Amino acid sequence: MPIEIPPERFDALVDNALDTIPDELARLVKNLVVLVEDEPAEGEPPDLLGLYDGLPLGVDPQGGELPARIFVFRGPLMDFVDSEEELVEEVRITVVHEVAHHFGIDDARLHELGYA
Repeated sequence: MPIEIPPERFDALVDNALDTIPDELARLVKNLVVLVEDEPAEGEPPDLLGLYDGLPLGVDPQGGELPARIFVFRGPLMDFVDSEEELVEEVRITVVHEVAHHFGIDDARLHELGYA
């Protein structure tokens, strides 16, 4: 059965997950924002847990540098788990997965590393 937690608590889980990224990697993150949304946008899979939108580090933006964005989707993540402990872990995995895309790591490699 899905769980429900207040949006403020969910935001804190995302913040805590970001804090688990080692400092030596966090210092390399450039021009990136992390946003929590209730649900994926229309046209996206309804069970999407997170999304990276932007160019990975080192790719020339070709005429403008809008920040890359990570979206973490509250509804699908809460539907995916049965307890707050599982939610903490899934939020962490989702955040690390999406930050890895910022570094240019693809889904195949993330799957090998256990972050897919």
